Amino acid sequence: MAKQASAKKTERPDTLGALRASGYRSLSVREELRENLTRKLEANEPMFEGILGYDQTVIPQLENAILAGHDVIMLGERGQAKTRIARSMIDLLDEEIPIVEGSEINDDPFSPVSAFARQRVTELGDDTPIAWVGRDRRFAEKLATPDTTIADLIGEVDPIKVAEGRYLSDELVLSFGLIPRTNRGVFNLNELPDLAERIQVGLLNILEERDVQIRGFQVRLPLDLMVIASANPEDYTNRGRIITPLKDRFGAQIRTHYPSSVDLELQVVDQEQSEVSVPKIEVRTPTYMRAIIGELTHAARRSADVSQRSGVSVRMSIANMETLHANALRRAIRTKESLAVPRISDLTALQPSSVGKLEFETFGEVKEDKLFGRLITEAVRTVFAQSIDLDDLDLLLLAFDNGLTVQTSAMAPSLSYVHQISNIEGVRDVLTKLGIGPQPAELASGVEFLLEGLHVNRKLSRNALSGSVTYRR
Repeated sequence: MAKQASAKKTERPDTLGALRASGYRSLSVREELRENLTRKLEANEPMFEGILGYDQTVIPQLENAILAGHDVIMLGERGQAKTRIARSMIDLLDEEIPIVEGSEINDDPFSPVSAFARQRVTELGDDTPIAWVGRDRRFAEKLATPDTTIADLIGEVDPIKVAEGRYLSDELVLSFGLIPRTNRGVFNLNELPDLAERIQVGLLNILEERDVQIRGFQVRLPLDLMVIASANPEDYTNRGRIITPLKDRFGAQIRTHYPSSVDLELQVVDQEQSEVSVPKIEVRTPTYMRAIIGELTHAARRSADVSQRSGVSVRMSIANMETLHANALRRAIRTKESLAVPRISDLTALQPSSVGKLEFETFGEVKEDKLFGRLITEAVRTVFAQSIDLDDLDLLLLAFDNGLTVQTSAMAPSLSYVHQISNIEGVRDVLTKLGIGPQPAELASGVEFLLEGLHVNRKLSRNALSGSVTYRR
């Protein structure tokens, strides 16, 4: 950590004089972030824990911005870890820093900026009491909304203090907002374009000119801050709601993105999903079902039917994986099976966890369930092509030519149809290549994958009725 955090907690100075005598060196927040990032880089430590897929893109740009001492605006669609990255900046702050005791804005004892702290240091000198604040109290964030006010961000005249007899010309009548209270820290402003332009002007002044007018009262506030803002690229570039001088004040504009591959998407899912479990029932998810969950989200990001301006969040993949497990567990509970293995028939249960995260371009023209069905079909087709050689299923198709029909259902017991095709020559070998074990629940999942894969490749017909699906030639 930077030198200003070197004092042990048990030996922390409690007065300005003791702090001065300890040799404490006061750093600006940008210097502090730079020193702590330098230490991490030298030790080859990860800058951000749990941020996946940005090692060659976002993180190097952000490291450059921190080293350069720049404020940052992050552009990206929803679900691209913008807020998580901003919150991770806390880890680059020192564990504790000293402030003038009682200060609302974390005044540096060596260079106080508020009227309260300046007055106290002037009156008490080296006897000025010192308090220590942790890094968590030096980070604040605000979701910008059209009704956000100057009072929320910067401050307001406190009528109670006026009623107590202070004059409006006295800075002590002010009640500080979020930004001054984050002095000597990191402030994160989400969805910057939604902030009214007149408030943006106030933000411009407080960041650059270091003064602001509150109800006609001009206050000089040389705050020490790093500011991170976020915006959707569509809002940022097209809506024209960020005033040009404010955009110009951000030293770095960093573009975030979604996971570039299905494998990376699934790594994020594994990290973020909540465990869905029931006592005495094991959930075992086949590789191809995991791949379908990831491919479904990527298919939505490629689809002309889905608004790409809004984006398709990784949260869709996370919610879908949790729902897939939940539906498999519900089946296992009803059928009294000890092993829950997700199947193709479980995919219809994903609609509630998906459509709320999608904005369809053809709203009103085609029903959402049909559009969602197309996405599922594309995902299954892609994963099937990556997993199965159709020539290995010739004997299975021959059985359908000879009159075989198979009915599947999300709530059907595992043994209800597995025996119909799992013993057909060649089928077991294909299931083994898929990593399917001998348990009935695993076999049922593998069988459904083969049947649906043959259907999407137009080798079998499929008739859905009353919760069940019938496959035939």
